[in-house]
Amino acid sequence: MIESFKKPRVVGIDEVGRGPLAGPVVAAAVILPAGLPADLAGQLADSKKLPAAKREAIAAMLRATPGVEIGVGAASVAEILRLNILQATLLAMRRAVARLAVPPTLALIDGISDPGLGCPTRCIVGGDGSEPAISAASIIAKVLRDRLMARLDQRYPGYGWAGNAGYGTASHRTALARLGLTPHHRTGFGSVRQLHLGLG
Repeated sequence: MIESFKKPRVVGIDEVGRGPLAGPVVAAAVILPAGLPADLAGQLADSKKLPAAKREAIAAMLRATPGVEIGVGAASVAEILRLNILQATLLAMRRAVARLAVPPTLALIDGISDPGLGCPTRCIVGGDGSEPAISAASIIAKVLRDRLMARLDQRYPGYGWAGNAGYGTASHRTALARLGLTPHHRTGFGSVRQLHLGLG
């Protein structure tokens, strides 16, 4: 079959971790097969609206389902500082797509920013709740980032990262002012600097 007539490869892409005070930003790229089981398809939703146990279960189902393709990428705290959070997020998205075995022919992105993937792109506001492939990417990215922050919580206890995933909860902000910075805090964020100086 001529390559140009092969079935389109549509990838859904989403990120998790733009807003936290600590930790990397993580993106996932997911291609869903045409025959996705109905019991799995019916559970796909915006990861923020799902309980943690439900996200874990769906992520496991996605990884176990034949035909589901997943790529994951991240941008470090150092890259966030050097590039800014938006550009670091787009870098994580490009890395996620680069980890797919075969490049996509169309990318569906949650939000308004085109990461520059070298293929046609549609940016969809609220796509993590309306496009199944983006929902799947949202869940995969959220599960992986939460696991990472839970591991970092064991190395840097006191900030509550296993529960707050690095977001600026009251307990995290109090701990930051009391315990100081770690290598995983985003020192380029003004709120982090203020809390470290006791001004927050």
